[in-house]
Amino acid sequence: MTVADLLCPVGKRRLMYEIALIIGGSIFIVLSAQIAVPLPFSPVPITGQTLAVLLVGMLFGSWRGTITLLTYLSEGMIGLPVFAGGSGGIVHLLGPTGGYLFGFIAAAFVTGSLSERRWDRKPQMVFFAMLIGNAIMYIFGLSWLSHFVGYKRVFALGLYPFISGDILKICVAITLLPTIWKILSKFGISK
Repeated sequence: MTVADLLCPVGKRRLMYEIALIIGGSIFIVLSAQIAVPLPFSPVPITGQTLAVLLVGMLFGSWRGTITLLTYLSEGMIGLPVFAGGSGGIVHLLGPTGGYLFGFIAAAFVTGSLSERRWDRKPQMVFFAMLIGNAIMYIFGLSWLSHFVGYKRVFALGLYPFISGDILKICVAITLLPTIWKILSKFGISK
C-alpha cells in the first residue's frame, strides 16, 4: 500500500479497517492473558495467551498477526495492565516470562505464514501449524527463563507443566477456527 492509497477515501477506510483489526486482536490477547493460573513452583503461569496468539496468527496472517503482537507488547511496555494477572511495564518483559512474550511475535508470524499457505483448512494441518507455533514460543521462553532458574530446572518449570494444556488449547482452537472464520467472513474480514 502506498501513501497515495492511504490518502484516498478507499485507502483511509482500508487503513481504519486494519487498525481496528489489529486493536481488536490485541484486546483479544489482553483478555486471554487475564485467564491466568499461577503455579506455586514456577514463575510462569498457565494462561490463555498462547491460544489467543496462535488463533490471531492463523486468522490474521503473518504481517497482520505480527503487528497485532507488536501492538500488544507495546501496550504492556508502556505500563498498561495487559499481561497475565493484569501486570504491565517493561520490567515484566525483562522478567522470567519475557522470552515467552517475545516468542509470541515469532509464533504469530510463523503460524500466520503457514495459514497463508492454507494450513488452516484441515484440522491436522492446523494442529501441526499450532504445534510449530508453540515450539517457537518455547524456544524463546525457555532460553530466557533459563537465565532465571538455570538450565537444570528450566524444563521442569517452563515446559513440562504446560504440554498437556497446550495440546488442549490447540484442540480448542481447531474446534473454534471454522466458527470464527464464518463470523469474520460475515464482516468481510479476511487475511
